Amino acid sequence: MVGDGIKGLDGQAPGEAAQALTAILQTHYLRYLIIVSWAVGVVATVGLLSGLTWFAATLAAGALRGEVEKRVSQRVGAGWGMVFPAVATGTTAVWAVAPLIAWFSKAPFGHELAIALLISGYVLVFAQLRSSPRQAIMISSPYGVAAAIIAASLFGGPLFWPFLALVPFIAASLFVLVTMTMLREERIRAFQAYQSHLIEELETARDKADAANEAKSSFLGVISHELRTPMNGVLGAAQLLSATRLEGTQREYLSIIRNSGDNLLSLLNDILDMTKIEAGKMSFDIVDVQIDDLHRRIIGPFVAQAEAKGLNFISTFDGEIPAVVRGDPLRVCQVVQNLLSNAVKFTDQGDIRFNVYGRRVSDRRVAFEFSVTDSGSGISPEDLDRLFQPFTQVDNSSTRKFGGTGLGLTIARRMAHIMGGDITVTSSLGEGSTFTLSVEGEVVEWSRPEVAEEIDADIANSDHLNVLVVEDHPVNRMILEAWMGSAGHRTSTAENGELAVEAAKNQRFDLIIMDVNMPVMDGLTATRLIRDSGGVNVDTPIVVLSASARHEDHEAGLAAGADAYLNKPIDFRGLAVLMGQVQGGRGALQATLVQGDAVAAA
Repeated sequence: MVGDGIKGLDGQAPGEAAQALTAILQTHYLRYLIIVSWAVGVVATVGLLSGLTWFAATLAAGALRGEVEKRVSQRVGAGWGMVFPAVATGTTAVWAVAPLIAWFSKAPFGHELAIALLISGYVLVFAQLRSSPRQAIMISSPYGVAAAIIAASLFGGPLFWPFLALVPFIAASLFVLVTMTMLREERIRAFQAYQSHLIEELETARDKADAANEAKSSFLGVISHELRTPMNGVLGAAQLLSATRLEGTQREYLSIIRNSGDNLLSLLNDILDMTKIEAGKMSFDIVDVQIDDLHRRIIGPFVAQAEAKGLNFISTFDGEIPAVVRGDPLRVCQVVQNLLSNAVKFTDQGDIRFNVYGRRVSDRRVAFEFSVTDSGSGISPEDLDRLFQPFTQVDNSSTRKFGGTGLGLTIARRMAHIMGGDITVTSSLGEGSTFTLSVEGEVVEWSRPEVAEEIDADIANSDHLNVLVVEDHPVNRMILEAWMGSAGHRTSTAENGELAVEAAKNQRFDLIIMDVNMPVMDGLTATRLIRDSGGVNVDTPIVVLSASARHEDHEAGLAAGADAYLNKPIDFRGLAVLMGQVQGGRGALQATLVQGDAVAAA
């Protein structure tokens, strides 16, 4: 009898009806279990022939109803009408034959079994359709017909009124069943409504948090530009000043200015990297990387730093090291150089050891371990637990002594996780620490390629360029003009993109240096107009200046028609490398950028 009806067929939402029908289809086997139990009772009381006949007829009716259920489930969204209730009522009529067979069999236990089957039938129907009493009454009507036939057979006899007395008893039981069920389901609906309200509040809070995070990212993008632009003036002027004749005290003060500016720029980069990681916007560029080149880029800045502090810097290779792998050299350098920077910073005497260990995972995969070991003071076990927490340093006094936000190791570990690796640390107080970056990479070549013959590409001093500098900030324009003039180059300037487009129409330039964010017309729009104009500078190399270090901003500059990019504050060594390639045309600048040399990292 389980599944003979579905709640809410009259006026019920399709989604609720679908859930009801799904539950019936999932428990249809219970229907056959009840048919078997009824058949056993009929056979034991009435006899084998009558019991098996009813059993076969009921199984056939159940199979028919199962087929209807499957067909109805395929069009549940369109509504069911009266198809299913009618089929359920028809199958119930077959079930209702069982109490009639038992009652009129004249078997010793026939009357008792008939009453038990009638009560059981009503309970089964109302239990399934407890939230739809009208449908329950309709589908259980065959049991009412069977009860009426039995009552008619008793009319005028001593059992007529006792039999009728069962009606209020059964009705009261069914009423309690339906009422309790409706109360329980009302509580469930109230809970679901409350739950839906909570979900709506959580979604609203999530949307507000996403909006706040988006606003924070936009704010940091603006702050990045606004901080990097004046920093360009400070560090650029310091570089120009260092090329002049200075007294010892003046040079010392200049060194303080440059170091403070570099530290401020490093702190800004840490905060921006942390924000991008939390927002899931940290980008990685997967390129072919030569291990030898990567090794030189990693240790380059730290060998001299270690020697300046009187430390021994030792670099070694172990295991199977491929020649070329695929990965992001900039991010790997950032993580490992953070570990090396801490090692040099917090070690006063002894050795700094950098070891690269490779293990062949397969013909196309290799597992790397970049280990940095120092002979510093070490870290206690209780401090290791908070070592990678953001804005935290083991010794708070180190912040005052060395500076820093306490974000370096946090950023390094999260970058390692994004690359599918991890950073681990072992340390002993008074003996030093070992930090290890473990990460896998795709192998391009295992064998070391032949070293190509180096080409001397020095530019003669007589190669002076005619350069258009497009920059809205007067200090930055002055610094670029001064640096260009000191190298013998001729410069013209424009304060915004519109003036730059006009200047490019009338005069041929060897190089255009284009700032991105400017009033009136931004640098990307001006770059596109110059490229689309078909004028004398359509093929002139263009280098965009960006106060943003985001990869997507660099890509936007290149997509607009630029050939290379420089970050602010400008590294004049990187700019010099670019200008040395100008005579080779746009292709030479683009090749320099693709090679990933110092210019790309500027």
